[in-house]
Amino acid sequence: MSVEEFEALLGDPRDTANPVGYTAVLAADERQEMLSEGELLLDSYGMNAEFVPAAYGGRLTRADRLAEVQRALWRRDPCLGLGYGFSSLLGSVNIWTAGTDDQRRETADILLGNGRIAAAFHELDHGNDFANASCTARPAGDGWLVSGRKEIVTNLRRADAVVLFARTADTAGSRSHSQFLFRRADLPAAALEDLPRFPSSGMRGVQLGGIGLTDCPLPGDALVGRVGQGIEIALRSYQLTRAVLPAVLLGPLDTALRLVLDCASERRLYAGVVADLPYVRAVVARALADLLVIDAFSAVGLRALHLTPDAMGVYAPAAKYLTSRVLLDAFEDLRSVLGAQSYLREGPSAMFQKMARDVAPATFAHISRSACLVTILPQLPRLARRFWSGGSAAPVELFEVGGELPLLDLARLAPGVPSGDGILGTLSELAETEPAATPVGRLARRFRDELSVLADACARLEPSDLAIGAAPEAYALADRYTVLLAAAAATAVWRNGHGSYPEAVLPGLLDRLAGRLGGASVLTPAERESAEQALFELALERHRDGRLFDLSARHIKG
Repeated sequence: MSVEEFEALLGDPRDTANPVGYTAVLAADERQEMLSEGELLLDSYGMNAEFVPAAYGGRLTRADRLAEVQRALWRRDPCLGLGYGFSSLLGSVNIWTAGTDDQRRETADILLGNGRIAAAFHELDHGNDFANASCTARPAGDGWLVSGRKEIVTNLRRADAVVLFARTADTAGSRSHSQFLFRRADLPAAALEDLPRFPSSGMRGVQLGGIGLTDCPLPGDALVGRVGQGIEIALRSYQLTRAVLPAVLLGPLDTALRLVLDCASERRLYAGVVADLPYVRAVVARALADLLVIDAFSAVGLRALHLTPDAMGVYAPAAKYLTSRVLLDAFEDLRSVLGAQSYLREGPSAMFQKMARDVAPATFAHISRSACLVTILPQLPRLARRFWSGGSAAPVELFEVGGELPLLDLARLAPGVPSGDGILGTLSELAETEPAATPVGRLARRFRDELSVLADACARLEPSDLAIGAAPEAYALADRYTVLLAAAAATAVWRNGHGSYPEAVLPGLLDRLAGRLGGASVLTPAERESAEQALFELALERHRDGRLFDLSARHIKG
């Protein structure tokens, strides 16, 4: 089934009789429940097949296809997106990466039968510091005994199977933990205790539970990979999910922008409509620019999973970090247009407050923004010395959004040091080829010059600057690196034939990124006004035509 057919199955979200429309979604949120009709619809569609590789009977062949389907769902209801499916992807991707053939077939059988798999990694006392997770698995005969707690885990109570992350060695280091796959039904009831749901302001319908284990027996064949490989498997596997999630989160932002345009176009204020106000037009324009930046950056990351997978150890956390920041900033800007209506849980704008509440935890779930920077920072000195000055540019195929791709091969993902940084390698090329007098040309040169400054600063970093206790100034370098990656990706996507948007909007995208670097503006006030006018008109056109705001510009209902 195509994405368009899936959209048709979801129907018009504004139809009050639609069992998976906004009315039903908001009612389920008020009850703090998953939308049961939505789960039945996803069962009929076979959503879990999107998470299963084709070799095991599913539809997972391309990362961008996976992201596009999930984006359509998250645009309707992030609770369904996380609670029905994405949580099962978080667990199962570890099995596709390192499991035995029997484990993969068992996982495929569960998912293709509309079952659920929970990823039991998180512990409140340790957060994203997986290397210090304290839930333990001790050898016992031919198997293991597990004791400890896992908390704030999606679907843990109703999961058919669980991928558990547990300590298997008392020593510190990267070989201290392992992963295990088991069916809940196979565990003795006396050995486990389901913890109450953890209350949350967002994702209120998702089962965010926990589990307590006391000498819980697991068979020897529950081990995923080898003993001590738990962290390595996670670092490899989650390059996929950390690349997919930023692309998926465009869905809620698309809905939020659509709701704001509804209000701005219809609400009368000061003898006109809200959309007549220059401030409102600028906010809408900048939100669309942010959306397109996220889309271009995440699209390149998804293609890199297929084409340059060795670089994903840096690209995936970079995309997760920057797009989370951009997304949250865009929501806050849009909230200023709706004002008090952005908090209302009834009425035509009520979906906005739900989307805003749901995306906030999604931006730090799975890996926080600070943890992303911790992952990036140690790589920067080597990248600066070897690849940023005169390094080769990425292949043009990396920027051909929607173009052909080889089959996704998770075995090619590696937790080690990237062998190149082709995305940033395009900056010098773009600065040379863009006409110097144009806004895009001047912005390209600004980014190239920033890269030179960044390279010098990163090359001087000391070993003490690369660890978790690094100074804020070191982390700021990692932040700037993500902005330059996004600028290179966005420009290269435009320059490689993506024709669904006019040239006039590109300076607005790059101006938003340049603003995150600080310093004097590259654009003149007139040039910024022109770019934002083009972006606003484009947003209005797409809204009136019933098209998505993203690079696909597909027609949708509602």
